[in-house]
Amino acid sequence: MALDNLISISFTEAELDQINQSIAQLNQALEGKVVNLTPEERQQYGSVADRNKILVNKCKDYMEQAPETLPGTVDKAEFDADYVARKQLESPFRALNRIAEKLSDTKILLDHDNFHNAIAYYRYIKYLAGQNEPGTTSIYQDLKKHYQNTGTANRGDDKPTEEDTENETL
Repeated sequence: MALDNLISISFTEAELDQINQSIAQLNQALEGKVVNLTPEERQQYGSVADRNKILVNKCKDYMEQAPETLPGTVDKAEFDADYVARKQLESPFRALNRIAEKLSDTKILLDHDNFHNAIAYYRYIKYLAGQNEPGTTSIYQDLKKHYQNTGTANRGDDKPTEEDTENETL
């Protein structure tokens, strides 16, 4: 029995098919209309904070109230098209972010459960190998490779050390 089971879910093939079909439909609807920036481009363009959106909204209002103040370098039709498209994307973007957050949070708990059960399994195999239980030494030797300490503190990877498993509480 699991000692630390934070979540227990399962998906039917029909549910997974529905999820994948929905994603495919969404990708199809967005084809040719969305872009994928590189990390450098994301850094370059950044994002417009809420207070700057207020500036955009005010400028739009002034452009419409006083068109004579519009500089020749601003294509008002393109500005309006971008403005409308941004507004259209806001609601589905927020909805998708909520879904992505739920998926991420669920995956975090599933990963946590799997990892802690794997540690429990490793400890048990280590114990059995120490007791010379037939067939466990090769399993222990294989699993032990994942706990090789490189001698560097805080390596920044997800690879646990033998000490990590010894300090884990069940």
